[in-house]
Amino acid sequence: MVHIPLIRRGRNYRSLDVAGIAHHATRERFAEVSQANAGLIRRDLLAQNAMRAALARYSVEQLMAMTKEAAQSFQHDTLPLGDSEQTPDDYVLQLSATTGMPHVMVRRNMERLVSVMENLPEILRGLTRGLDLGILDHGFGEANGQAFSFYPNAQALGVVLPSNSPGVHGLWIPAIAMKMPLVIRPGGTEPWTPYRLIQALMKAGVPGDAFNYFPSDHAGAGEIVRHTGRSMFFGDLGAIGSVAGDPRVEVHGPGYSKVLFGPDLSPNWRDYLDVIAGSVADNGGRSCVNASGVWMPSHGRELAQDLAERLVAIEPRAADDPAAEISPFVDPRVARRISEQIDAGLYEAGAEDVTMAVRGGPRLVEAHGATFLLPTVIHCTSSGHPLANREFLFPFVSVVDMTADQMAAVPECLGPTLAATALTNDQALVTRLLESDLVGRLNLGPLRTNRIAWDQPHEGNLFDHLYGRRAFQLAN
Repeated sequence: MVHIPLIRRGRNYRSLDVAGIAHHATRERFAEVSQANAGLIRRDLLAQNAMRAALARYSVEQLMAMTKEAAQSFQHDTLPLGDSEQTPDDYVLQLSATTGMPHVMVRRNMERLVSVMENLPEILRGLTRGLDLGILDHGFGEANGQAFSFYPNAQALGVVLPSNSPGVHGLWIPAIAMKMPLVIRPGGTEPWTPYRLIQALMKAGVPGDAFNYFPSDHAGAGEIVRHTGRSMFFGDLGAIGSVAGDPRVEVHGPGYSKVLFGPDLSPNWRDYLDVIAGSVADNGGRSCVNASGVWMPSHGRELAQDLAERLVAIEPRAADDPAAEISPFVDPRVARRISEQIDAGLYEAGAEDVTMAVRGGPRLVEAHGATFLLPTVIHCTSSGHPLANREFLFPFVSVVDMTADQMAAVPECLGPTLAATALTNDQALVTRLLESDLVGRLNLGPLRTNRIAWDQPHEGNLFDHLYGRRAFQLAN
């Protein structure tokens, strides 16, 4: 059986405390993962200054080159996995086994991470607004005739990760090129990707002192957040409540991403059905940037009908089927609970499960030895309905009717929205969206909500999170 150890400043460590990970379908023990207790984490994090000093010996250019080289190792090489080895095909099979993600989706996410690692110069230019990256090497510099100086807000970046999709790891990868060591707590069923990325980066020459990999319970995650100067925290509403409002923590929770039509283009909704369907269902609907709402000033029921007819074509498939488009749930109880929550919402007047009639069958199904939730389109006649602004871990979307008064209250009536695609030529509406702090990512025009530009900030700018700017003058 595969055993995944801790990584303590680049060195493997087998803990006496071990957690098992089950195969998502058979429920048999598939792998074992060493666990870091809170005391070990607290003790190791006393050495953060030394961790950062190991990276400070290299220039940003050198670290970007190492990361680019690591991309090829991550995608193609056989890399260490504890006391054994892992080929790229092993990685795909293992990640799929514990998360249920189809092989084709795992490989697609691999390509996405490779793209991040190979395009770091462009990504960092975007995050730093075009600054000369040598400023991080020397501590100060000049751009467009103006002096700049930056200082690190932390000696290490803590990262508390989820298990929903490997693509999220693209958010912490640029930290290495910014000379910031990592303290990573992987998701419970997806320890594979961060471990493999660390091995690829060390093979490319990034010093092992920069990497700490601490699978742990919630107490361990709390230690990482408390004892690193800056952190990323991924979780649901219940989990992120403990860190909400802490400026040291970049929170990544539910996205409540949406497609919004203006009154001018709402009658032309058929022209945008491909954009909407992809926004909802790409990557199995598992990402925070997948659309969970389509807000319509008119023609909402018609759009819901056609969208339902499009999405019901997505059906459960075996993990190795190249046509697979959705993932099963690791815990069948979670799938049942979600389906029951949706059904409970439907008891309140003003909502209809349009897919139920089109499909002619249940939402919750057993197939290929696993439990699936099939794509679901809800039509809500009011934005006040309990199902109008919900998000679940599968292709779920509410098509919401809006009144003229509600359109005038956009974006406030939408609530917090990570990614919004606005389909309108109404400049007043566009201006309100541009001026609002409720919209994290704004796409103007027919772009899918889950179309990511890595040189754009995502739920906060990582450079601004890790570095502060000081006033600086240099005597001639």
